[in-house]
Amino acid sequence: MIRLKNEVQIDGIRKSCHVLASLYEYLIPLITAGMSTKDIDDICVEFITKHGGTPAWYREDFPGAACISVNNEVIHGIPSRRRKIHSGDLVSLDIGIDLNGYISDSAVTVMVGNVSAEHRRLVEVTQQCLAAGIAACKAGNRINDISRAVFETAEAAGFGVVYEYCGHGVGLDVHEDPSVPNVVSRGPNPRIQPGMVLAIEPMINAGTADVDLAEDGWTVLTADGSFSAHEEHTVAVFKDHTEILTLRK
Repeated sequence: MIRLKNEVQIDGIRKSCHVLASLYEYLIPLITAGMSTKDIDDICVEFITKHGGTPAWYREDFPGAACISVNNEVIHGIPSRRRKIHSGDLVSLDIGIDLNGYISDSAVTVMVGNVSAEHRRLVEVTQQCLAAGIAACKAGNRINDISRAVFETAEAAGFGVVYEYCGHGVGLDVHEDPSVPNVVSRGPNPRIQPGMVLAIEPMINAGTADVDLAEDGWTVLTADGSFSAHEEHTVAVFKDHTEILTLRK
């Protein structure tokens, strides 16, 4: 069931999203070669707690405050002291905050050090996919309009679009209806309505669109070992506009 949010609820979600945007503004410049992914997670825990929130991923029993996926890891990478960041890596961060019961969700891929031209282009196209998806997210359109915009942008660049995982409703829980695929599907295709709060999140691979699940039961990997990028914003739909709630300065 799709839960349409009222003005009070959207304001609560907005406040959570603003804390998350501030976390990213603080965190991204700190990510350098030599850090472990657990070092990054520790920064997230400290920041979120300091600002009165709780990591939303704890609701999903995920072993970390942030999903930190490196290179060929698509999503849900588990923070680890052993996993070190190197120059040339793509580090995808997916973080949510529960602030007074209101959930925010956003992801960004950070390019560390000397990133190859191919992988820099992958990140740039993934950002373009997110922008195209958000532009299609307006009252009166349908969910497949978002999916089509994301897919066509990535396909034109020659990249693979992950189809096994997708965006979703968010705000009162971490994952809500409706699903927001990054490829046009034959599944439910509801009309976008005012009051919807959606997490739009393209996951784009440099190679195949296919993915595998690692033995840890969480980490999703590209099937061919190619690099992946992930970008996500939480947006709220109004009658005459769509607001990006997790927009960074």
